Amino acid sequence: MKITHALSLVALLSLFVTGSAFAQKSDTVFSKATIDIGITVADVEKSAAFYADVLGLKEVKGFEVSGEKASNLGLTDNQAVSIRVFVLDDTKGATTARIKLMAFPKAPGVKPDQKYIHSTISISYLTLFVNDLDLSVERLKKAKVKLLGKTPVDLGGGRFLAAVQDPDGNFIELIGPSKK
Repeated sequence: MKITHALSLVALLSLFVTGSAFAQKSDTVFSKATIDIGITVADVEKSAAFYADVLGLKEVKGFEVSGEKASNLGLTDNQAVSIRVFVLDDTKGATTARIKLMAFPKAPGVKPDQKYIHSTISISYLTLFVNDLDLSVERLKKAKVKLLGKTPVDLGGGRFLAAVQDPDGNFIELIGPSKK
């Protein structure tokens, strides 16, 4: 009988601890550990090629939003949108950010001043951490993408930073080790 009571007590404690864990989890603010970043671009094909072929991101399934729905959400003036989605890695749970590219040919918008990261109040840049900065820089040069400033620069600790702009002038930092 003592063994049965001990097992019942262990089961009850397990239920209590598990129940507490669930209660704590339900108190979290966010339902997903992913941040999606939407970037409106002038030419979605050109930008998609840059993010996939030059930077090395992987395109995953995108989605469409009707003009009516986008308008009802307060996001557009009845402009439909096709959104292309890019991730660092497409294996389950491998990324914590998704980049969503979209263009509005009928309402192209106004390009902000992006001479420097402080030129416009907005999200200023993306930082991508790479395994081999030299390989990334080679891809950039092959695609005739200009490195900014005197990059790559040594950040110390074996890490280097190269800065570029995407086809629409958005700043991108690539940080990683030099294999040379």
